Amino acid sequence: MKITTDALIIRENNNIGESDRFVTALTRDCGVIRASVRGARNLKSRNSTATQLLCYSRLTLYKGREKYIVDDAEPLNVFFKVRENLDTLALAQYFCELAAVLAPPEEPAEEALRLLLNSLHYLAEGSRPLPLLKAVTELRLLCQAGYMPAVAACAGCNAENGGWFSPVQGVLLCDNCHGTVSAVPLSPSVLAAMRHIVYAPFERCFAFSLPEPEALALGDVAERFLLAQLGRGFNTLEFYHSIT
Repeated sequence: MKITTDALIIRENNNIGESDRFVTALTRDCGVIRASVRGARNLKSRNSTATQLLCYSRLTLYKGREKYIVDDAEPLNVFFKVRENLDTLALAQYFCELAAVLAPPEEPAEEALRLLLNSLHYLAEGSRPLPLLKAVTELRLLCQAGYMPAVAACAGCNAENGGWFSPVQGVLLCDNCHGTVSAVPLSPSVLAAMRHIVYAPFERCFAFSLPEPEALALGDVAERFLLAQLGRGFNTLEFYHSIT
């Protein structure tokens, strides 16, 4: 069966034969898929550019027994500017690794694709601080995957002015309730930013700003929550931190 869908290439492997490429793609209609692209390592192939890492393309696919086969690929956006800076490239690769883990396989994933495309757009344009982009992408992907943190009110007494967040439990706690629970302190502005990211409509999830120290604090708590919930690390995240 032939399928045509838009997709972001989130992983590529060229070590297949002499001319083929194996990719992982985040697709609008089929979620995360694995596919082979015959002849894609040949620079004259029309599928070469369109199936490189970070390329947003329109793919025509056939579904095989174990993987998809890319019959045709048309590049829509190659995000060249993301590759011009090592920091932005490293963060983009981290976003791709996150999507490979959190986006649904073999089912529609339009929200995850929209989020990644917006994140890459802002990375390319340099119009948002990297810690904010990182926090938005981490938290929204987690929410889409069913890991939404409870930050509306204190989990102990329902007070709205909680000043602590438990990355393990994923809940907000006030000064009176956090007790011995391992929790990260939150300033009012960082808490407001977390609530905005989690609860705002998609069209506005990137529409906020923070001073640099608080942007870094937001990035730290979002990362702590993600790592605690998933119970694993990411090589791309370690590399990003090694250069920033």
